[in-house]
Amino acid sequence: MSDVRTAIIIGGGIAGPVAAMALRKVGIQARVFEAYDETADGVGGMLGLATNGLNAFDLVGVKDAIVDVSIPVSTMVIQSWTGKKLAEFGDPAGPPFIQTVWRADLYRVLYDAATSHGIEIEHNKRLVRAENTETGVTATFADGTQASADILIGADGLRSTVRSIIDPAAPSPRFTGLLGIAGRPAMGPKLASTNGSMNMSYGKRAFFAYGVDQQGQAGWFANVPSKKPLTVGQARAIGGDEWLRILRELYAQDRTAAPEILRHVRPADLVIVGALEDLPTVPTWSRGAMVLVGDSAHATSPSSGQGASIAVESAIQLARCLRDLPTAEAAFGAYERLRRARVERIIAGGARTSSEKAAGPVARVFRDLTMPTVMKLMAKPERMAWQVDYRIDFDAPVDESAILPTR
Repeated sequence: MSDVRTAIIIGGGIAGPVAAMALRKVGIQARVFEAYDETADGVGGMLGLATNGLNAFDLVGVKDAIVDVSIPVSTMVIQSWTGKKLAEFGDPAGPPFIQTVWRADLYRVLYDAATSHGIEIEHNKRLVRAENTETGVTATFADGTQASADILIGADGLRSTVRSIIDPAAPSPRFTGLLGIAGRPAMGPKLASTNGSMNMSYGKRAFFAYGVDQQGQAGWFANVPSKKPLTVGQARAIGGDEWLRILRELYAQDRTAAPEILRHVRPADLVIVGALEDLPTVPTWSRGAMVLVGDSAHATSPSSGQGASIAVESAIQLARCLRDLPTAEAAFGAYERLRRARVERIIAGGARTSSEKAAGPVARVFRDLTMPTVMKLMAKPERMAWQVDYRIDFDAPVDESAILPTR
């Protein structure tokens, strides 16, 4: 039984509310502090949730609500810019192997679930300092207020303030060489339904993915190679009209649905994300009464399709460790040993996929020639079982002595 009874959670995105709900299940009272002064409704692009992510969400009772706002994907087709099929995953007659969901919709489900359970989410609380004390930790916010608890959990994302407090030498995010832009469903009069398939094309100049429903509405995202990163603000400053001009030019030669979809997109439909980044290795996950969870500890490129899923897995595993181990220090150590090898393997896979998307002309030809063979091997369900079939036995006790060191 842990001596931890209260927690401060910094960050109200995805990992933060889930961590609060998981802690509530193990008898730990958590308050969530969010830097922004309003909710994140309408913010963010499209993401995928594989079976492992849905399994994790189910443990805090939100799986069904998430499925209700997401789109099932039964197959994934990978094409070259010429329209040639390079690979196909999944079974058209089988159950969905991923659910695609807009981040804003996922956020709203989690926010509503947390608050309905009585979890307090305070806005306009930007963390400026956190200090370990004899009895736990005290956080100081930009408005001059403070909060104290037994532990503090940093769920504050890729540019985590908590990460820099725990370790001032912590690494910064790494640019993948790609910019992200997505589009809310756009109606195309002649677009054929993809029948539950997500089509992904390695275009001649940039990567493009889309799905078309029975009404001809296409949800899509583009990964655009770039030599320099752009912040969200810098990318948005370019303007929707100019981005549409750029995108239409990038995909003009592709013999896929990309040119037709983009022809019907309006500037207001665009969701401009900016630079896509990851964190290959964060050496230090905890110090004293402070610990990292989600993207603050292990951000993967969106190309992995696993960012939200592994963030939620980690939040739940942290709650288990805090439930079963006698001290926060022991729980944090066990949590890191449970998680590090898995998440870093996923991050490495996402980095390889991002590199393929950003391939130059010569590498692109080699990629398209070899991909059918490579994907034929990778498409075997047993090759990906370690990732997508991962399931946390929440009720099983955490045995610290049975967890192998991560390094």
